[in-house]
Formats: sequence, C-alpha cells, structure tokens
Amino acid sequence: MRLWRFKGLSMTYFAGIDIGSLTTEVVILDSNADMLSYSINLTGADCNEAVDQALGQALSRAGLSRDQLSFIVATGYGRVTIPFSDKKITEISCHGTSAHHLFPDTETVIDIGGQDSKVIRIDKEGKVLDFTMNDKCAAGTGRFLEVMAGAFRVSLEDFGQLSLKAEREIPISSVCTVFAESEVISLIAQNQAREDIIRGLHSSVVNRIWNMVQTVGVHGAVTMSGGVAKNRGVVVLMEEKLGKPIHIHTEPQIMGALGAALLAKRHFLQEK
Repeated sequence: MRLWRFKGLSMTYFAGIDIGSLTTEVVILDSNADMLSYSINLTGADCNEAVDQALGQALSRAGLSRDQLSFIVATGYGRVTIPFSDKKITEISCHGTSAHHLFPDTETVIDIGGQDSKVIRIDKEGKVLDFTMNDKCAAGTGRFLEVMAGAFRVSLEDFGQLSLKAEREIPISSVCTVFAESEVISLIAQNQAREDIIRGLHSSVVNRIWNMVQTVGVHGAVTMSGGVAKNRGVVVLMEEKLGKPIHIHTEPQIMGALGAALLAKRHFLQEK
C-alpha cells in the first residue's frame, strides 16, 4: 500500500486515464478527491506513448512521481492496452461517476466525444441504470463537426459561435458525414449564408443525440461531457430540445478521466 506523509497526515494519490480514439486525458486526485492536475493529449497511433506523455505531464504539474500513485484506473477504448493500471472500467461508469460528483442532481448524462456519443441514465448515487451509445457512425460526434468546420475553413472554436448568428436554419438532409460534406459544399456554391448552413449542421448533430436521449428518457438534471460540450451552438440547441439548462464542467473533456480517478480512490479504499 503506497501512503505518503503530507503535513503530518497520510496522503494518497490517484490517477484516472481516459484513452480515447482522438485524445488521451489524465486526472490526478488526492485523498480528499481534490483535483491536483490534469492533462489532455492527442492519442495518435501509439496509445502507450500517448498515455506516458499525458501521465507524465499530469504528474509533473501535480509535483508527483508515478510511484506515488496509490491506484490507477484506465478507461476509454484503449484501456485494455495499459499494462500498469490497477483496474480497467468502462467509460459509461466513469462519466456517470464524474457527473454525479460534480453535479449531484444529475440523472441524465450526454457525452459527445470525438468518435462516439453516449446518453447515460444514472440514479441519485451515480450508479448507471441505462445507456445507449453510437460508436458506428461519425454523425452525431465531434468528428462530424470537425469535418464540417474544415469545409468552411474555420476553427472548431468559431464554428459553434457562427451557428448562433444564423437568421434561419438550412436543414441538412444527409446523415452520413461524407454525403453531408458534399451537400454543404453544394450549398456554399449556391451562396447560401454560411451561418444558416452551420446552424443546420448543428441541428443535425443535436437531432441525432435527441433520438438517443428519447431512447433512455430524460430524468432529473442533465449534465453534458466530452469535447463537444465546449461548442455553444450544440449546447444551446440541446437546451432548447430539453427545455432546461445543462450542467457543464469548466473542462468537460476530462470527465471520463475524472470519473476514473474517483473510482480509483473508491476501489483503493475498498481494498484497504
């Protein structure tokens, strides 16, 4: 058991590692579940290299070394590739755990990541009751928005803001990313207002997620996680669909890793 003395008290440290297809996030917590640091790195072609870099950065920012970590939980699609983690847990449980920790009234979690999207129903203790997931198609994910932003040659940061400036919405009929991009290029050639097209693209994403939300049902407060939660265009449209505000952490991209770190602390205490 790895315990460290801090101001006369025993202090333990925990890491959550979320290895996604596009990015890898790491969160470091202490015994009080206070976040000491986090890091976000591109995953690239080598998951292990991405994890080493992300973990090294997070540890450096926390002023710790790897051997000071008492328990490590890995999550995300690449969790099985990490040999030194103490436990591997699905991202469904991790996002539910972090949403409950940050916003205790949460009962519905919408996670829109780079390559997949999930809607999760949790109980008042943060336990997963039901979920649905889209991991077969880029539509309704961050990748879809990234491709479309590229078609307009604007940054992802500006993309969501442009949708909020639309005077009307031009519907996008294609649900496939490839065909939708062709449709967008055709609309641009017709001199349609780009803000109106972009609004339609954001509605396309939100409608895909809304269908998933209806499968699970809307219960209690809603929390949104994943990098797309930084997109105000998506958030505003989703709040209109829900008829209620959405909880969003200041850095929603790390919520999978935060949940993993919280579960690392929980499992460590259970094993003591």
